[in-house]
Amino acid sequence: MTVSHTRQENRETQETRETQGTQGTQGTSGNQENLKNPGHQENLENAEQPAAKVLRPHAEDAFAAELAALAAHDDRPRPERWRLSPWAVSLYLLGGSLPDGTVITPKYIGPRRIVEVAVTTLATDRALLLLGVPGTAKTWVSEHLAAAVSGDSTLLVQGTAGTPEEAIRYGWNYAQLLAHGPSRAALVPSPVMRAMAEGRTARVEELTRIPADVQDSLITILSEKTLPVPELGEEVQAVGGFNVIATANDRDRGVNDLSSALRRRFNTVVLPLPATPEAEVDIVSRRVDQIGRSLGLPVESDGMSEIRRVVTVFRELRDGVTADGRTKLKSPSGTLSTAEAISVVTNGLALATHFGDGVLRPGDVAAGILGAVVRDPAADRVIWQEYVETVVRERDGWKDFYRACREVTA
Repeated sequence: MTVSHTRQENRETQETRETQGTQGTQGTSGNQENLKNPGHQENLENAEQPAAKVLRPHAEDAFAAELAALAAHDDRPRPERWRLSPWAVSLYLLGGSLPDGTVITPKYIGPRRIVEVAVTTLATDRALLLLGVPGTAKTWVSEHLAAAVSGDSTLLVQGTAGTPEEAIRYGWNYAQLLAHGPSRAALVPSPVMRAMAEGRTARVEELTRIPADVQDSLITILSEKTLPVPELGEEVQAVGGFNVIATANDRDRGVNDLSSALRRRFNTVVLPLPATPEAEVDIVSRRVDQIGRSLGLPVESDGMSEIRRVVTVFRELRDGVTADGRTKLKSPSGTLSTAEAISVVTNGLALATHFGDGVLRPGDVAAGILGAVVRDPAADRVIWQEYVETVVRERDGWKDFYRACREVTA
């Protein structure tokens, strides 16, 4: 018994050593694996870091404080499921002050009546179509209207030549469809279907770029406020608060023009170009300031002269006449919109920040203006050179700009 007991102890001792050796080896292997994969440690460090700043927050997030202040002071009647009354939505877009001194920044600078008609349309059973040339803030107004009305501007259908009907109606999860057949679980609702079910505002961008047969899938939705799902023998009926905001460019009218049946379902509001140079300068300066802050660019207090110069060039070439009305000009093929002026000045501010002394100068905007004007290398370049030599060259105080234009044109 003694021998057997001793052998048993020896076996247990050996097994214990082998087990400890294996655990030690595994621990060493794990440490070596960590050494071989330093990314593992980096992932742990990144997980502890705060979330990255969003480059462009949605309107309801970027202006959440203003929307909350308006809701707190808004004692007027609100349509069903609206976050604000029509009066407060209009104030949110046009800007103003609240009784407690809260300043509401203007989101749209233009005729007040246009905004009031647009907001009133959304309070009825008719959809809203924002129409205008490129760069007249149609998408911007659409986003802010949806944010103020529904608190959600993300129920968006982006129109393109390849937009399918499923983007407006609904689609299917094909794995679920093949495994279990048509069912609610397999159904993938479109932004429009979600808006109908939740009583929110859906947005359709560039409606006239969408093929005509896909456009017409909106007719039943807008007229009957219902979306049939024949595969399930069901339908989705819109609840109070649902509506649609669509945008379209004048220049795209001949691409996929709206059928008369669909057009009758919309109230059309035309967004014009800024009426005066002062209004356009105000729009450009405000947006450049907002974009510059989001990009970490310094606030440029001495750049107003260049903003006015960019706006003047764009307006003169767009209108085909100089500001004093004395000289007729040829207009280039591009739109030279306010949105493009904002882009030119923002790019110039970035150039001045990263490759200059931080002060916006003629040389910082000249290249951007050239790129916006000369879309057709043959015809537009001739128009631009003629403008530079006949207008810019002779204008008082524009010598530096003339030299910058000659430099980038050459």
